[in-house]
Amino acid sequence: MDFSVTYLLVRFVYRIYAFFHHWYIDGSAAFGRRLMASLAAADRLFALRVTIRHFFEPLYKDYTIVGRILGVIFRTGRLAIGAIADFAIAGCFILAYALWLAVPFLTLYYAAKTF
Repeated sequence: MDFSVTYLLVRFVYRIYAFFHHWYIDGSAAFGRRLMASLAAADRLFALRVTIRHFFEPLYKDYTIVGRILGVIFRTGRLAIGAIADFAIAGCFILAYALWLAVPFLTLYYAAKTF
């Protein structure tokens, strides 16, 4: 009889630990992977690294003064739009991650508040 109570207590504590490990450790890793995948997809769309690498080159190999000036202007705009998109994606992920971290505590808070 004493063994079964001890076993149930150990399993109860283990399951609470396993839940928090799954929720916070594995969930954080999943959020990190999704964030990196989303930023990589945005980089494929806006090509920030390529734009930075070729920033002072003229567009479409037009080496006239107009081509050189327009190349810098258009690439600056592309970098600004890409940076805004990256910050917006990261901001959304940070907000979702903060909510993800708060859900267990908010659940316990509201459950305790009702009693």
